[in-house]
Amino acid sequence: MEFQNGKSIFLQIADSITDKVVSGEFPAGKKIPSVRELAAEMGVNPNTIMRTYSELQAMDIIENQRGIGYFVNENAPKIILEGKREEFFNQVLPEFLKQAQLLGISATELKKHIEKIN
Repeated sequence: MEFQNGKSIFLQIADSITDKVVSGEFPAGKKIPSVRELAAEMGVNPNTIMRTYSELQAMDIIENQRGIGYFVNENAPKIILEGKREEFFNQVLPEFLKQAQLLGISATELKKHIEKIN
């Protein structure tokens, strides 16, 4: 994984894990890699992964079963999608519309391009 500036590494790893949950690569109810396994795979300090897992636990995405490991919460896909939709409507869409307005792009023109994509 290549990390970007401007966002903490542990949050970038959390985003990667949530993407894997939504895609089904990490299915609900199933075990995810241990802290050490994921740290080695990503080439980061285990403390970074521990911070990532703590963040995901706080969001109810994963849960720790003491002595067994970390598992994807059964409701994780729903929680993630709701969060991403909220982020889209509250952050991404307003910025997108602001840029469209600055560029003089009309709603009709936007609709035409959206229909082409779909």
